[in-house]
Amino acid sequence: MDFSGFIVQLLNGLAGASSLFLVAAGLSLIFGVTRIVNFAHGSFYMVGIYVAYSLVMTFESALGFWVSVVAAALLVGVFGALIEIFLLRRIYHAPELFQLLATFAVALMVRDAVLWYWGPEELLGPRAPGLEGSIEILGRNFPQYDIFLILIGPIVLGLLWLLLTKTHWGTLVRAATQDRGMVSALGINQAWLFTAVFALGAALAALGGALQLPREPANLEMDIHIIGAAFVIVVVGGMGSITGAYVAALLIAELKAICMWLGLVEIFGLTISFSKLTLVVEFLVMAVVLVLRPWGLFGRPQAAGHKNNDGEMPLLPGSKIFKIGIGIVLLFLVATPGIFSSAPYITVLMIDILIAALFATSLHFIMGPGGMHSFGHAAYFGLGAYGAALLVQAAGLPMEMALIVGPVIAGLGAFFYGWFCVRLSGVYLAMLTLAVAQITWAICFQWDDFTGGSNGLTGIWPSEWLSNKTVYYYLVLTLVVLGIMWLRRVLFSPFGYAMRAGRDSFLRADAIGIDVKKIHWYGFVLAGVVAGLAGALFAFSKGSIAPETLHVNRSIDGLVMVLLGGMQNLMGPVVGAVSFTWLHDTVARNTEFWRAMLGGIILILVLLFPQGIAGTLKQLVSNIQNRGVKPAVGLEGARS
Repeated sequence: MDFSGFIVQLLNGLAGASSLFLVAAGLSLIFGVTRIVNFAHGSFYMVGIYVAYSLVMTFESALGFWVSVVAAALLVGVFGALIEIFLLRRIYHAPELFQLLATFAVALMVRDAVLWYWGPEELLGPRAPGLEGSIEILGRNFPQYDIFLILIGPIVLGLLWLLLTKTHWGTLVRAATQDRGMVSALGINQAWLFTAVFALGAALAALGGALQLPREPANLEMDIHIIGAAFVIVVVGGMGSITGAYVAALLIAELKAICMWLGLVEIFGLTISFSKLTLVVEFLVMAVVLVLRPWGLFGRPQAAGHKNNDGEMPLLPGSKIFKIGIGIVLLFLVATPGIFSSAPYITVLMIDILIAALFATSLHFIMGPGGMHSFGHAAYFGLGAYGAALLVQAAGLPMEMALIVGPVIAGLGAFFYGWFCVRLSGVYLAMLTLAVAQITWAICFQWDDFTGGSNGLTGIWPSEWLSNKTVYYYLVLTLVVLGIMWLRRVLFSPFGYAMRAGRDSFLRADAIGIDVKKIHWYGFVLAGVVAGLAGALFAFSKGSIAPETLHVNRSIDGLVMVLLGGMQNLMGPVVGAVSFTWLHDTVARNTEFWRAMLGGIILILVLLFPQGIAGTLKQLVSNIQNRGVKPAVGLEGARS
């Protein structure tokens, strides 16, 4: 740990911050104007480096390296504009989370398109002409290209500042960021303004990717890696703040560089690997910033209790037809092992579907009736799974006891994390849940002696009397049904009414004496316990557990299930879990490009069923029942 090494690592951090800033600046612009949480933004970064590679390798002699890099950014900007015109314009009226689902589907399709055209191999581009060498700094060589990247960040920041503050178009963008309704009232063509902003944001992300061509190989994992960091930077800097994005990118990149410089450090006889913190340092920063300053470093505080809607229709107990339908479904589930006795894989798939339904229902409990958007619900699924597995392996408890205590451990995690999370709302709440989930994942991923590290834990099988898959299926069916019924019962209790009151109007609920934050905190814990039960059942069904169990990808799967089924319907998460799990299994087993097909199906479902599958089906049934009868005002869609 010498001084020269420290300086070089800081310079490396500055170089990395530039690309992070370009991606985050584009994401911040898009969110500030369109209010879309664009999950496909990482795809623009990935496509940018692949397109730059093709242009450089094919036309370098004619266009040159630098022209190819700029051309790649412009082409991806046009691609982003087409996505906005043909897809996003159709769903601007939909809730923000449905727009997130649509961009997630686009990300799946883009990844497989890249796989189809460029193949699975990593592609390393040539060095940048004129910047192939290095310079000596304090006795160490430092790449000239990294010096160029250090300068790019401030240059782009200055150009964006000039564009947004010194041009008529920039004035419109800033006005739309503050009040889109007023911009529309003034006669401004919002559609083309949104398109231009989306194209600029996509081009910035692609430029950030293309500039990485001489530094790292293009690969298919770049999109998911960069999107998490970009979201963190945007939230830490403050939603919609370009300057904040640059400062946050510098802060996070330099902290990572310092961690790499420190390496292994012994403190009071305890060896700490700071280099491992690079996996999670950005989420630690985001968690601290959001707890101390919920609106970010350069953001503006939200108005207390502000809502963008008028609430939702009240929930009423299910009708007689609904209860009969549920009874028929339960009878089918009980008979499933016998019906498909010649296809044992069906029983295994049904176990996965039931566990997914319980996990999705627990997430819907806090997102729908609770109004608390979570991007990190997999943390409690994973805590339940790891808790049950470690109780069996390390503590020697029987499987039955572990199945009880595992969800309690998940509930304790939700109790601790929820205390911080429920103090926020909207995107900031969602991002804090993502932060704590990724911190939990990093602990499980790196704690080799206790959790097995990246290898996870194996040999976690149920008791002998449950070793038969059919018997275990009936245990899962029983616990899943009880878990879903319990959450449903809670929603129709005074606690459930108080939770929904806080969701619809924080100020009114607070005025009549409801402690909204405490109610939401308790709801967070209940959802964590049920998610932990799903995780424990998952661990014993698979016989092993790995850090991927609580990775962000599982949280995204749960989010997709909830949105696919429908947020405003209590059966939505169950329908969404069945649909998503079955589609995922069927498509993945029948085509190499299963992500593209799955994304296409999700996109079609989003466009055709804006209320979710269950919500749309309920509306169709209601229309059939009321055909020819004028419905009473305020009663449409009241039943669930």
